[in-house]
Amino acid sequence: MPWRETSPMEERLQFVRDAQSGLFTITELAEQYAISRRTGYKWLDRYEAAGIAGLHDRSRRPHHSPTATADHVIDQVVALRRRHPRWGPKKLLPVLMRTQPQVAWPERSTVSALLKEWGLVTPPGRSRTRHPHASVPRAAIAAANELWTTDFKGEFRTGDGVYCYPLTLRDAFSRFVLRCDALAGCSYEATRDRFARAFATYGLPARIRSDNGSPFAGPGVGHLSQLSAWWIRLGIVPERIAPGHPEQNGSHEQFHAVLKAATTRPPAPHRGAQQRRFARFCAEYNQDRPHEALDDAVPASCYTASPRPLPPRLPPLAYPGHFDVRRVSSVGHVSWDGQALFISKALVREDVAFEEIDDGIWTVHFATVALARYDERHRSLHPVGSQTSAGRSAGCAGSAADKKTTR
Repeated sequence: MPWRETSPMEERLQFVRDAQSGLFTITELAEQYAISRRTGYKWLDRYEAAGIAGLHDRSRRPHHSPTATADHVIDQVVALRRRHPRWGPKKLLPVLMRTQPQVAWPERSTVSALLKEWGLVTPPGRSRTRHPHASVPRAAIAAANELWTTDFKGEFRTGDGVYCYPLTLRDAFSRFVLRCDALAGCSYEATRDRFARAFATYGLPARIRSDNGSPFAGPGVGHLSQLSAWWIRLGIVPERIAPGHPEQNGSHEQFHAVLKAATTRPPAPHRGAQQRRFARFCAEYNQDRPHEALDDAVPASCYTASPRPLPPRLPPLAYPGHFDVRRVSSVGHVSWDGQALFISKALVREDVAFEEIDDGIWTVHFATVALARYDERHRSLHPVGSQTSAGRSAGCAGSAADKKTTR
């Protein structure tokens, strides 16, 4: 005959029945069931109050905890998270503290636990193995408008199947988003128009950092494009990252990741609607979203417009008297000893200047920027470590293509 197994509930119910039978005292039943008399009376009281349901185990969780997060605090944390589903405790808490400083807000770990408890945390996807990049340290940006960063975020199709090319422009010091435009292409005309609007609104920066793609860079001396040549005429120094090193513009790349997650998944029905998404995102990014790099301040609180306004017309080029000034032809050449020397198509009908620094060695200038070193003995042009290339100005070797002599 198999052993008969009983559950705690069955034992408790049998204890109650034996007690109600009147055949045993509580002391005898307590000894028989190996419990204390106090426990025996507890089960009898619970059975009398709630019947069989009273014999179930109850939670030992306290009914009140002095250190528990208040319900109204939880409600506000949850509400803000639902408005900004991609913000974690690092973003949520500074905003709550800024708007309601009188409230005793919980620690980050408590907010993180609350978000998990409310099902507001998305499980992380498959992570990629990240390899560190060799990067040359850069000088810290000390003020607004000292450096702007720009790039085209990767193109994508909107809901109507038409490609959208987002052009982004930020101030490196404050992280303030100056522009985010949903363009139909990466043309020079459209890009220059958006930069002109930014310059008219915020003034001129000292430098603009970009990658080496069109329309920011081009072939020829200094890798100038029409756009970067225009910047130079305005007194802005183009600064380009080394080819193949997007981490040299890492803050801007990180911004693109946040922009993409917030506005393009899924894309808007058409480019106009996508532009409205960008505008809403930029307003939130500048005015509401705290940044750790700014001690949890918002970009708008750290940005002021440049005191250098956009001039109504380009200032004339002026070179020192000892410079040898040459006009760039319609095909990008200058004449040197009766022969054509290719400079850049970006400088067509502009004046460049040659400064002799040694016997037969000249530095080629455009406005205030040194573009290259010209060796007239071998008729060869060599890039110099000028401000027009962030990688080389910081001491990087540059690409093999950068070191080839120009025809």
